[in-house]
Amino acid sequence: MRRTREVRVTAQLAALLFAVLLLLPAGPASAAPSPGEGRQSTLGNDVSWPQCENPLPAEPAFAIVGVNNGLANNTNPCLREQLEWAETSSGITPQPKVSLYVNTANPGSSGSWWPTSNEYPILSAVHNPYGSCEENDYGKACAYMYGYAKAYDDAYIRGITNPSDYFWWLDVETENSWSTTDKDANRTVLEGMTDFFHSIDVKGVGIYSTGLQWGRIVGTVSNSSNLYSLPSWLAGARSVAGAKANCSDPPLTDGGEVALTQFVSRKFDYNHSCD
Repeated sequence: MRRTREVRVTAQLAALLFAVLLLLPAGPASAAPSPGEGRQSTLGNDVSWPQCENPLPAEPAFAIVGVNNGLANNTNPCLREQLEWAETSSGITPQPKVSLYVNTANPGSSGSWWPTSNEYPILSAVHNPYGSCEENDYGKACAYMYGYAKAYDDAYIRGITNPSDYFWWLDVETENSWSTTDKDANRTVLEGMTDFFHSIDVKGVGIYSTGLQWGRIVGTVSNSSNLYSLPSWLAGARSVAGAKANCSDPPLTDGGEVALTQFVSRKFDYNHSCD
């Protein structure tokens, strides 16, 4: 009988504890753990369309949001929500609290659109340092205009409010379409994008890539190019320690410096500020 009473008391206490737990508030559904758990992290995160509808890291030190949906000519469907999340960044590093990155490409004749003049938008003449872009021209002049046009679209038709308030990173990866025979044309796409962003007085422009991919797509950049002094954001590390070590790697251009390094953990991209 005494053991039966003890069992009943234990069961009653367990039921009471369960009821109390049900009344406690749940943790935020949007929070995902980060490598900086247990202290205020100095790591940032970059997110874009692959993270749509998924929990995002809680309180990053800084955030970089992808404007496109994987291609240079479309829009991240979660851009607004992810920009709202980015504003929760603590902003405790020298990096901007919120930055943006855009996909880049040189699709040439395989793309859905290619420029045929030095106007973009229509009736707005653009100074083209590579001459006149003409129909069926897939060289440097039209490549420059393609980059200029895609940057214009990223700033003005994707839903960005006050595009000049941001630092913009150019995402240069082999997954997108590039000329395999004309690295100069690939480079001028990025120069066109850079010139447009500078024309609207953005906070800055930088390049995201790996040394291997950059070499395959663009290669060496001369000091006459507007890309020459841009900062680098290097991908490829697998841990915090690796990301910190990569700050000592060569920048993508000889005149730039490594500002950020990226590593992947728990299916999220984390970024270390080299400043």
